[in-house]
Amino acid sequence: MTIKVFGHKSPDTDSTGSPILWAWYLNEVKGQPAEAFLLGEPNTEAAFVLNRWDLPKPQIIADVTAEDTCVIVDTNNIAELPASINDANVVQIIDHHMLQGGLVTKKPIDITIRPLACTATIMMDLIGDDAAKMPAWAKGAALSCILSDTLEFRSPTTTDHDKAVAEKLAADLGIDMAEYAAELFEAKSDVSAFSDAELLRMDSKEYALDGTKFRVSVLETTAPKIVLDRKASLMATMDTVAAEDGVDQVLLFVVDILNEEATLLVPNALTKTVAEKSFGATVDGDAVVLPGIMSRKKQIIPNLKV
Repeated sequence: MTIKVFGHKSPDTDSTGSPILWAWYLNEVKGQPAEAFLLGEPNTEAAFVLNRWDLPKPQIIADVTAEDTCVIVDTNNIAELPASINDANVVQIIDHHMLQGGLVTKKPIDITIRPLACTATIMMDLIGDDAAKMPAWAKGAALSCILSDTLEFRSPTTTDHDKAVAEKLAADLGIDMAEYAAELFEAKSDVSAFSDAELLRMDSKEYALDGTKFRVSVLETTAPKIVLDRKASLMATMDTVAAEDGVDQVLLFVVDILNEEATLLVPNALTKTVAEKSFGATVDGDAVVLPGIMSRKKQIIPNLKV
């Protein structure tokens, strides 16, 4: 029996690298056959990480079965997981997001949810002294996850522990973190090949609030103008994506990594209300800049109001 390890749909770097890291640990340290999987195509940054560390792209799966034994990482939100997840034998969850509910397991399981910025940080703690056995590619995957999720320590989700773990990994690898982070963010910012619908879904999470269902999309970039130049077509595509995905509204936050702010596109009255009530913003036009807003997990979703 091979354990399937996977993260959330619309996989970013953490949901791509952490399954690979944990599958290595289960195989090589715990002696439990395991394989990393993805629930969709990795984003451009995650694809760069796979190439940079010469990692084969995990197989993409659409669903799981009652015969599957699974470890879930970087999410506990049933909306971000395969439709049949509650039929499978989930044996472990490793995550850093708020507890969502909805998952049902066949027996008591091992759950680790910690208030850190990245799943890979938690995994490094769980791996402990066995980290000495990690090959360079595994350390590279872990470092990539932490730098991505913390936006090179700019995100308010960053803890001193995330930074310390990243610094240790970088030292072990002989990597300049600033230079490597710049490479990551350059890859993340290259979205020219993606359609508007793909951009709206690329890094997104479904979230329901007072009977209104949102797809909360975030595009983190060092070149926000590339995305904002497509503002009109992105807003025109929001209704189509919302209808296809069964939500009421897509919210798109374009996060400017270097200037540490987000621009929220405002296509209609509902989004205008969200911007004003959630962030105290004054909306004048079809976009509003939100200074200091960097994190969906800590600053966007917890503050959403309609």
